Amino acid sequence: MLKKAGLIVLLILIFGVMVVFSYLNTGDVEVDLAFLSVTTSVSIAFTVTLAVGWLLGVLSMGVFALRLANERRTLRRALRVSESEVSTLRSLPLSDAD
Repeated sequence: MLKKAGLIVLLILIFGVMVVFSYLNTGDVEVDLAFLSVTTSVSIAFTVTLAVGWLLGVLSMGVFALRLANERRTLRRALRVSESEVSTLRSLPLSDAD
């Protein structure tokens, strides 16, 4: 419950900072993307930059998470094989005990 309340407060704080930033930066800026030139307000340019950066971060973490999941699946499979081998060896009678 406290974690959810903290998240809500954080989102409200971020929204408030965005509103203040938009209010204080009403000027226009020209963004040149080598193949396209766009004139927009400073706050929109920063918001789009933040969103694109966030999306690229999520995508790169997704690739990392998929690699970890694949490694975990491989390790679980190897653990199952090892456990079955150990249980088979434990059930065998000792042949060198006299």
